[in-house]
Amino acid sequence: MVPEGRRATLTVICGPMFAGKTTALRSAIEDARAAGLRVAVVKPARDTRYAPDAIVTHTGERTEAHAVRSLDEALALEADLVAVDEVHFFAGEAVAPIDALLARGTSVVVAGCDIDHFGGVFAPFDALLPRAHAVRRIAGTCVRCGAPSTHSERLVPITDRIIVGGIGDFVATCAACFRPCARP
Repeated sequence: MVPEGRRATLTVICGPMFAGKTTALRSAIEDARAAGLRVAVVKPARDTRYAPDAIVTHTGERTEAHAVRSLDEALALEADLVAVDEVHFFAGEAVAPIDALLARGTSVVVAGCDIDHFGGVFAPFDALLPRAHAVRRIAGTCVRCGAPSTHSERLVPITDRIIVGGIGDFVATCAACFRPCARP
């Protein structure tokens, strides 16, 4: 049951790598804190690219975060808003905890890649997009032609669906220039 007077919302920020999703998430966090809300920032523990205890943009801007192995851990945090970076790392297992947070009156904003390097939809976006109150799909710039990017193309020969990577491992491309990895 949602506490009286409190409407929880789900905001989804999505797009390819290098589009500014974490920057947009940090902006939402700053706006919520400026409005006096208690904000808990969460990231997958396996994402240790820049810092184990912070979400960090590719340009080095950082916000302290709780590193969790499962999004269920976010249910223990006292917050008016839970902000989740790299939500695709949690896959479909993110949906139930997000639903539980919303049901108790905690708003949620998530950011992540909605299309994988094979060109398919990344879970949990298949489930979160229909639930979202607001969706912000961000495009970067295609490295090949300069058009708006929609895809993250993997450059390294690893066929796992999820790898922790960044500059040198992926490039942003438009749909026309995208070269999907071969499925294993």
